[in-house]
Amino acid sequence: MNKTEKVFADGFMFKMQPDSPEWVVGSLSLKTQEAIAFIQKHSDNGWVNLKVNIGKSGKPYVELDTWKPKAKEGHQVAEADALPF
Repeated sequence: MNKTEKVFADGFMFKMQPDSPEWVVGSLSLKTQEAIAFIQKHSDNGWVNLKVNIGKSGKPYVELDTWKPKAKEGHQVAEADALPF
């Protein structure tokens, strides 16, 4: 996959909450059938990593995070090393 090609997360919607307390960034809504299909299609070792970005329009959107750590020479990346946390 081309690194500049965005994969928008089908079935996921993030909304900013400007009138909420400062610790609330926004809300995430899932359209269940679309979100489940997206998760099943893009699952990698049981995980799907998503990013919430701000578009040129100023509105947030949810995108598939396709970043993967590079394996060091002579070292395989363990599954635990690839966790998003």
